[in-house]
Amino acid sequence: MNWQSILVGLGSFVIIGVFHPIVIKGEYYFSKKIWPVFLAAGLGCLAWALFMRHMAWACLISMLGFTCLWSIKELFEQEERVKKGWAPKNPNRK
Repeated sequence: MNWQSILVGLGSFVIIGVFHPIVIKGEYYFSKKIWPVFLAAGLGCLAWALFMRHMAWACLISMLGFTCLWSIKELFEQEERVKKGWAPKNPNRK
């Protein structure tokens, strides 16, 4: 049996689930200006995954990288949700 595929599926589920609040909190406290952090993290994870020998770990690290890159888009969309009143606005930011 191939348990690695189950690990990758579960890991993908957890990574995506964890990044949802990260994007929301990131936009709330720092605004969309933190997108370069997500870009650097995403590209770094993708480069790291290229050199991993274990396939399941390489898949999880690349999933983390692509999730970081996808989070850039979500940061900009979160800003729009805040403007529409669908998400809370940080009162300490202009």
